[in-house]
Amino acid sequence: MEITGFKGWKNNVRLTNGEIELIITKDVGPRVIRFGFIGGKNLFAEIAGQQGGTGEKKWMIRGGHRLWIAPENKKKTYELDNVPVKIEEIKGGVRTIQPPGPAMHVGKIMEITLASNKNEAVVKHVLVNDGNSPVKLAVWALSVMSAGGKAIIPLPKKISHTERLLHNQEWSIWGYTDFGDPRWTLGSRYILFRQDPKRGPNKLGITHREGWVSYLLKEFLFVKKFAFKEGAEYPDGGVNFETFSNEDFLELESLGPLVTLAPGKSVSHEERWSLHRGVSSCNKEADVDANIIPLI
Repeated sequence: MEITGFKGWKNNVRLTNGEIELIITKDVGPRVIRFGFIGGKNLFAEIAGQQGGTGEKKWMIRGGHRLWIAPENKKKTYELDNVPVKIEEIKGGVRTIQPPGPAMHVGKIMEITLASNKNEAVVKHVLVNDGNSPVKLAVWALSVMSAGGKAIIPLPKKISHTERLLHNQEWSIWGYTDFGDPRWTLGSRYILFRQDPKRGPNKLGITHREGWVSYLLKEFLFVKKFAFKEGAEYPDGGVNFETFSNEDFLELESLGPLVTLAPGKSVSHEERWSLHRGVSSCNKEADVDANIIPLI
């Protein structure tokens, strides 16, 4: 662990195990602004014109991975995070502490640890109600992936219509969701969703029990694992995973259950990340079976 400069920010924490590295901003955010092999491609997006800045009067996406509050609300979700945050050392990594904003009165904490003997990281996302009233919310963890790659999203195992009569998944669509968009490949076992610098916003939400999604960018594969809690209420029509893409990036977003958080109480949601390289391209479902599943 060391303090390092990155893209104009002077104070960032770098975690490395000698093969991969994470860089976490301290001057703003925080963001896990880089995740990649040393000397290799950053799997997270770096939004042009938003690197190295501080103190802006509007919300900046910047790229990287961030912690948000769901459901999305223009005033509450987009609270500014353009000032320095506190970072503490913990075993195997760091804890970032973002103070509560005036709209939600909710503090945000990420505990980020990196394995020493394998290319895996654990990110624990925590929301703390520092206000005087209960608030209904869900943890929302968003990874902004670099342009030019492809999301790979597993679908539930097929079940005979005589074995199960009820549905086993919910999908949420937005006013701009378009399945005629050629970025989508809706297969029988997987959804493939390509990022395209020439195409604008598109989004899908899914009740996701398969426990993992991934993003393939050239030879590099990012895997995000997260849990689903049966019987819990989830945001946006009952979904715990959402993907969004526009001209600049593609997001892999996991969500925790909706809870009514009493003053002084906290709620957490964990993701497990892994990185792989030398992975072959995936243009059809058989490619996913051959190239991705052995790594999962």
